[in-house]
Amino acid sequence: MKTLSVVATPIGNLKDISLRALEVLGTAELILCEDTRMTRKLLSAYHITSRVESLHARSTPAKMRHVLDMLEKIDHIALVTDAGTPGISDPGVVFLNEARARFGKSIKIVAVPGACALTAALSISHVPVHDFVFLGFLPHKKGRQTLFQEIEEGRRAYLFYESPHRIVRTLQSLAQRNLKKKILLFRELTKMYEEILEGTAAELVLQLLGTPEKQKGEFTVVVSPQ
Repeated sequence: MKTLSVVATPIGNLKDISLRALEVLGTAELILCEDTRMTRKLLSAYHITSRVESLHARSTPAKMRHVLDMLEKIDHIALVTDAGTPGISDPGVVFLNEARARFGKSIKIVAVPGACALTAALSISHVPVHDFVFLGFLPHKKGRQTLFQEIEEGRRAYLFYESPHRIVRTLQSLAQRNLKKKILLFRELTKMYEEILEGTAAELVLQLLGTPEKQKGEFTVVVSPQ
């Protein structure tokens, strides 16, 4: 039986990888990743020489078929994302569906759990998050205002990811709705400049505009419940 291992990798600190993940990556015949440069940096740190090949959101259908054809000839492929857990706001889910469609019960899909920015933020958020909605990366245009309205009116916690290029604009949109809910910004989780910023949307806009370096890095955003 073929095996497809879905392997979580560190979201920043390279030490946040499990012993099992290292074993799987070291024995896989092929590692599929979003960016080979990012993945090779991790593999190099642990002296892993497994073959890597890119498969990402912009890969063509022909590339997808090529990778599936490769899986016909080998027994073990590992799937990783640039950072965190594959299938959580990344293109990995597409490949999983294609693999299931091609191989059916002749392939075993195995989770190798580990780091995830979502769970890392939840663990230190100090707001009631027993019931929450995860929005992934917010859409750039279509549907964006609808989600802001849901965040404004909803009674559960809302979590989403945001890039440094859009974080201020996102907060400004929430501030324009006079959103009074407490928001926590988790910036650069597990990295050297890890930081938690807290306040209303309007207060956080002032913080980020007043200190531009705080706009750098990837953000995990937690909006507290009503």
